[in-house]
Amino acid sequence: MHYFLIAGEASGDLHASYLIEELRRRDSDAVFTFLGGDRMAAAAGSAPLVHYRDMAYMGFSEVLRNIGKISANLRTARQSVRMASPDCLILIDYPSFNLKVAATAAKAHIPVYYYIPPKIWAWKKWRIRDIRRLVRRVFAIFPFEPQFYRDNGFDATYVGNPSVGEVDRALAAVQPRAVFLAEHKLRDRPLVALMPGSRRSEIRNNLAVMNLALAQFPQYRGVIVGAPGIDDSLYRECGAGNLPVLRTASAVDILAHCRAALVTSGTATLECALAGVPQVAMYRGNGTKLTYDIMKRVLSIDYVTLPNLIAGREIIPEMLQHMCTPDAVADRLGPLLREGNPAREAQLRDYADMRRRLGTDDAPAATAAAIVGDLRQAGKR
Repeated sequence: MHYFLIAGEASGDLHASYLIEELRRRDSDAVFTFLGGDRMAAAAGSAPLVHYRDMAYMGFSEVLRNIGKISANLRTARQSVRMASPDCLILIDYPSFNLKVAATAAKAHIPVYYYIPPKIWAWKKWRIRDIRRLVRRVFAIFPFEPQFYRDNGFDATYVGNPSVGEVDRALAAVQPRAVFLAEHKLRDRPLVALMPGSRRSEIRNNLAVMNLALAQFPQYRGVIVGAPGIDDSLYRECGAGNLPVLRTASAVDILAHCRAALVTSGTATLECALAGVPQVAMYRGNGTKLTYDIMKRVLSIDYVTLPNLIAGREIIPEMLQHMCTPDAVADRLGPLLREGNPAREAQLRDYADMRRRLGTDDAPAATAAAIVGDLRQAGKR
């Protein structure tokens, strides 16, 4: 069968790559067309129609500056779906773009599946109308999502969270510390990971604050977890100072050797929690209280980070907008750096509870089995 997939950023590329592997395991003749990144390319054995680094734009001003590229990418995706006439379209997050392509697929009677659906329970709840109209099945990755969908007239299937298996596989393959330090030319000092996001705007807004906060703890060495598709020069432009930019197959390869982490809100906060690394989540944005107040009114959730949402309470500090200052971040980071500190021990205990809530289901395997079974039942090859 012919599978068409779309992922618009680094985390989606990773999750989709494992889904491709599972689809191929169940369908040895599988053919893949996709918009995504290098991980998907390795799994599919072919290049993306569009690389996600030319798709990952965030915020009104960045989208406006790149509207021409976004429109061209959308034309490419729509035309390719129409011409290829795949057996299905599989969407991975990235809703503003993906739901437009879903409309093209639905019009051509191509079944649409959503793996890692958009977080409409947090904001833009009105998108449920498009999902009900365009999507055959939703495969949810957070345990609270199926109830949200049921409450809004649509059935979603919880398949487990893909980060659980991804992080466990990465932890099992972590290098010994001496090998890691030698490979990256680092002295044996306690390390703190800086994860300022995978989008250029996130890096510009957060990296300098992270570096200034960490500078208050000179006994610790900061290391930047380099995002795919982001050149080292951007980190230098955005306040990295002399901090090394490390690049590994998985962020977990670095996190496993770190005492703590400063993380821009997103999938990385969940990876950090699953890896057992204490963290402070931070999102500077434009740093204004007005933006924070507007955000609080727009969002229909109490927290913005995934570990807190899954746990249903604050287990990691969230430093947002005007509260995201070097001194404030340093105040929350300090206790997490010290072995045996109550704040550090409490966060690690809360991580264990969060992992239990996520369960043990293999998300890509369960999703692939459901899609292949669904298509075969419908009379596909």
